[in-house]
Amino acid sequence: MQDRKFLAIDLGGTKLAIAVFTEGGEIIHREQIALHEEGNRAVGSQICEIVKRFRNEVISAGIGVPGIVRGDGTVWAPNIRGWDEYALLAETREAAGTVPVAIDSDRACYILGEQWMGNAQDCDDAIYIAVGTGIGAGIISGGQVLRGAHDIAGAVGWMALDRPYLNKYNACGCFETQASGDGIAKVAKELLRSDPEYCGQLRSLDKLTAHEVFAALTERDKVAERTIAQCVELWGMAAANLVSIFNPEKVIFGGGVFGPAIPLLPAIREEAAKWAQPIAMRHVSFEPSALGSDAGLYGAGLLAKRNVG
Repeated sequence: MQDRKFLAIDLGGTKLAIAVFTEGGEIIHREQIALHEEGNRAVGSQICEIVKRFRNEVISAGIGVPGIVRGDGTVWAPNIRGWDEYALLAETREAAGTVPVAIDSDRACYILGEQWMGNAQDCDDAIYIAVGTGIGAGIISGGQVLRGAHDIAGAVGWMALDRPYLNKYNACGCFETQASGDGIAKVAKELLRSDPEYCGQLRSLDKLTAHEVFAALTERDKVAERTIAQCVELWGMAAANLVSIFNPEKVIFGGGVFGPAIPLLPAIREEAAKWAQPIAMRHVSFEPSALGSDAGLYGAGLLAKRNVG
């Protein structure tokens, strides 16, 4: 049994992370390659070539996708050009030969990874909030990953956490617009435009990202402080809503922003406690991801493992 090996592929917006796992969750091979910029079939061909390369070494393969995986195995992935109804499962199954292939959303893979080898082990009710370029959540309730009627469950970037509705929310939702990695940069830029007297370190940057905002926060920059204080409120409110609705044992924070935002977890919990159902809030823990950027990769490994029993 220990000789069984599983291929995991974590598809991102710009790269592919690849690993071969043992039965016990040990990574015995890993690599990372850049995606073909052409998108569409070029990316599909990259994935198929990887599956072909490893199909004689593994007994199953799992693939995590940044988007929606429909019941027929077609994929909508907004960051990959041409992937509106891309037949990824059919293509990879053809490439894999007799090796079974499973695909799922990156949101599902994040929480599955934590359930297998991270901070959600032995949890039947847990939520992974991924805050990076965008915001999404993987939700396990009653031991099952929640998917919804069209595999869109967990698209929490669309949470309505403010009013009135503004047109700037059209592209990715209220929460994501204001508190994702991209959102942090946007909010900081808005504050800079509204404060012509500000002369701190963020004013001189040609390209402002969340990374620079967090760096300025350590220097007590006032725009950075206002930006991140707003994020703490929104992260806390969103977590409170999820705690009240799903009554999880754990809320796990991951993605590129957590990262530098991990020290803010006590403040996020304090904010959440103002809004959440009090009994549910008392019994939930807020934790950082134990797997960091590998959470989706571990989740794809568990997909592969579960696909063969």
